[in-house]
Amino acid sequence: MALRFPNQSRSYDAGKRSIRFTGHDGVFEVSVFVEVSILQAIAKEEMSSEDQYLEHFDSKRSLMERSASKSYSRRRRATIVLTAAEVN
Repeated sequence: MALRFPNQSRSYDAGKRSIRFTGHDGVFEVSVFVEVSILQAIAKEEMSSEDQYLEHFDSKRSLMERSASKSYSRRRRATIVLTAAEVN
């Protein structure tokens, strides 16, 4: 089964300096983390606030979901931490 993203919620985790969102594989929930450094590299600009991180994530959400799906298809785990190499 493919990873789906029916819930559009996301949150900023200051401790991990990441955006967290969730996907679902049937009844299984999968947590996905994207480091803010990846978002900054894509934006080619410095961001320094939670609002900026979330706004940029929202503008690139489809890319993040595709990247998470590809990563999940290679290794099915309950937690995915996307790397810069996987976000393309």
